Amino acid sequence: MLHSRSSATLVGLVILSMVLALLVLPGCASREGGNEKGNEASMNRIAERYVRLTLALGQHDKMYVDAYYGPDEWQKEAESDSMGLAAIGSETGELLAALKNLKVDGDDELLRLRHSFLARHIEALATWVKVRDGERFSFDQEAEALYDSKIPTYDESYFAETLAEIDRLLPPGEGNVQERLEKYREDFIIPKDKVAEIFTIVLEEARTRTKKYIELPEGESFEVEYVTGTSWGAYNWYKGNARSLIQVNTDLPTYIDSPLGLAAHEGYPGHHVYNALLEKNLARERGWVEYSVYPLFSPLSFLAEGTANYGIEVAFPSGERLAYERDVLYPLAGIDPERADEYARIQKLAKKLSRARIQSARMYLDQKWTREETIDYLSKYSLLSRARAGKVIDFFDEFRSYIINYYVGYDVVKEYIEGIEGTMEDPALQWKEFEKLLSTPRVPSGLS
Repeated sequence: MLHSRSSATLVGLVILSMVLALLVLPGCASREGGNEKGNEASMNRIAERYVRLTLALGQHDKMYVDAYYGPDEWQKEAESDSMGLAAIGSETGELLAALKNLKVDGDDELLRLRHSFLARHIEALATWVKVRDGERFSFDQEAEALYDSKIPTYDESYFAETLAEIDRLLPPGEGNVQERLEKYREDFIIPKDKVAEIFTIVLEEARTRTKKYIELPEGESFEVEYVTGTSWGAYNWYKGNARSLIQVNTDLPTYIDSPLGLAAHEGYPGHHVYNALLEKNLARERGWVEYSVYPLFSPLSFLAEGTANYGIEVAFPSGERLAYERDVLYPLAGIDPERADEYARIQKLAKKLSRARIQSARMYLDQKWTREETIDYLSKYSLLSRARAGKVIDFFDEFRSYIINYYVGYDVVKEYIEGIEGTMEDPALQWKEFEKLLSTPRVPSGLS
């Protein structure tokens, strides 16, 4: 559908053209000269236009703007202007050219990081405009363009040893490995009337552990809602001013290890903390307006999901997690704590099989497998029930290549943090580097 452009949009185009013209003049921080103050002023103008274009694209895709806490009038202008995809794409290209013209090779590391952040996010914006306009990309092309990362391939041999080990650890019985695992896990389902209580307790424990090492913004808070009918297990809707709404899907049974993972991932030290620190340190204190908007299909999500998954291990190292679940959560759920060790071993192996979701998404979204073929693959190599596999495919349909962020993002963040000398011996240093990653303008390719 074509969208007409209002007079306000045309005025905006004239202003943008003037800004772009200034940015390429030698006296205005171009590659031929300039200074860091001039660069930052130019970057501020580019950042504002980036935010406005992101909001404009959000009018074509209700999921695209995951969070926004910038000026209300910008949002209202985006809603009233009805800017077309072709116009958004054209301006995005001009904006990227202006940004690339800036010289940022001085001593200010944060300025260089900011430049890289804006470049990768404007590129991702341009890619999503093309996707929404009907251009087709392969799974790998789309994922790399949106999330600034190469995507590994996992063949069946990658999973064979893990599947054999799970087969060995499971109690003998009828059926294949997936069916036996499903039967085994029935003993570890939390009663429905206990899910909310346990999730609340775990959230508070995760918050306490996080506050020991990270100074959280004053007044930070969250609300929890339990929902049904979604393709995801949980979602953090960041509202600005250090406030979040955490929604938890209760369509399928909740296993004993799920609340802790979800609480740390969505809350502390995961998405809630990540968004609150970006808002406080970069959007508010530095005035970097690009951090007032969160485009879902962008490198921000790669780092958000990667830090949220790795943050579980930072807050609850393996031995501590097992002890906490065994001593606190198992009794609350009425599950035998004596079985905690064996369940944790099996779940650790099953987690490795989650990488099969990347290959299944690749084949499904590239239209090489049907839905049923993809369910068969997920059932065999991720050991998911057909109901859970169906939910995963619903996620592919809704969020496309986003699935890579949970696994590749985790790998990149883990390798980056643990590659810093001393982080594995000193928990305080690990937390310090983790907080630094949450609070600075990084992009995935800059961590490799």
